[in-house]
Amino acid sequence: MNGHNFSNSTITATLAGVLLGLYNALDTDEFLNTVMMAAIGAVVSFAVSSLLSAITKKRKP
Repeated sequence: MNGHNFSNSTITATLAGVLLGLYNALDTDEFLNTVMMAAIGAVVSFAVSSLLSAITKKRKP
């Protein structure tokens, strides 16, 4: 093992503190814009990968 002994309450408190800190630091409009851009990027990346995969499969004998 790694020698660390964290209880569930310590992990929960740490995550809650991080999330509350991020909630105060982030602008809602900016966050939604970032989420939308990430989703669009993921869809475009998937589409391009699928298209290139289909093209290369057709070329192989």
